[in-house]
Amino acid sequence: MSKPAELANLIGNINAGGGGVNRNVIINGAMNVAQRGTSSSGLGAATGYFTCDRWNLYQNGTAGRLTMSQDNDAPEGFSKSLKFACTTADTSIASGESLQIVQKIESQNMQHFKKGTSNALPFAVSFYVKGNASATYVAELEDYDNSSRHVGKTFNVTTDWTRVEITFPADTTGVLGEDNDTGIALNIHLHSGSFNAGGTLRETWGTLSQADRVGGGKTSFFDSTDRTFFITGVQLTAGSVHHDFIHESYAETLAKCQRYYEEPFGSFRAGTGLSGTLAVSYDYTVQKRANPTVTVTSVGNRDAISSHGIQANTVSHCAEQFAIGSGVSGSYVYGGQVKADAEL
Repeated sequence: MSKPAELANLIGNINAGGGGVNRNVIINGAMNVAQRGTSSSGLGAATGYFTCDRWNLYQNGTAGRLTMSQDNDAPEGFSKSLKFACTTADTSIASGESLQIVQKIESQNMQHFKKGTSNALPFAVSFYVKGNASATYVAELEDYDNSSRHVGKTFNVTTDWTRVEITFPADTTGVLGEDNDTGIALNIHLHSGSFNAGGTLRETWGTLSQADRVGGGKTSFFDSTDRTFFITGVQLTAGSVHHDFIHESYAETLAKCQRYYEEPFGSFRAGTGLSGTLAVSYDYTVQKRANPTVTVTSVGNRDAISSHGIQANTVSHCAEQFAIGSGVSGSYVYGGQVKADAEL
């Protein structure tokens, strides 16, 4: 980087309130963490978090299907990317169809953007993309706190890794709440029917207009089973300067992800003659964003259990309570792994 560019980077970071501190509000932008697994196939019929942490796959009404995976194909300076591979095409697109990659950001993490004030800052979004062929998609910011205000811009994909830099304008309307709910979402639109694409793409902030979210003439990811899409190095910072991607350690990224999702493990043993109620406690590594939804994925040997259920669920821990049948001889009961989900 040249000296002028370094100076611009530094000044931009200071003006954005960063002061040299990591101010990328996107979590797991380098796609390093995948607690749920590294690959999931047959996707497209349901919305959810499937592979790389914090990245939600949103769908509506499409017959297209895809495989979503954490991939080793990445640009220089990165080791992972999020890959989408079309496995079932959908070329007869109904009005309401949609496929998006979404990251929702807590309002309290967006305060330094000063949105809704006279000193509001622009939004600098950047990421690396590639595909099997040329394509044009839409990146959108959506304000959940203020009647779903939104703004969008197109970006191009080629067969080589390229860095996309988009500067969204400042928004002096709609202050973001200081809370742990969704403030801003970054949406990458990959497939849209006329409900989202029948109008003209809105490139300045305004009240949500569904037909203007994507606008016409964009590529459909589901146009062919040859279609692929890769993305990594996703960054959103305050100000108009596009900084080099702010790398952090795997441990830092994992801890940020565990605020929203974690799979802790706990166990205990019940031996001969034990009966009554016992519990296994699961202490979370990181305090959750909110009281999570907790489900049990395995409980080991349950021969002595007459019933069990999650108890005392808080942002810091939960407990699974077991009822042990009376007169049990030589039986052992083990706890197991749970899924603690506090995603936005």
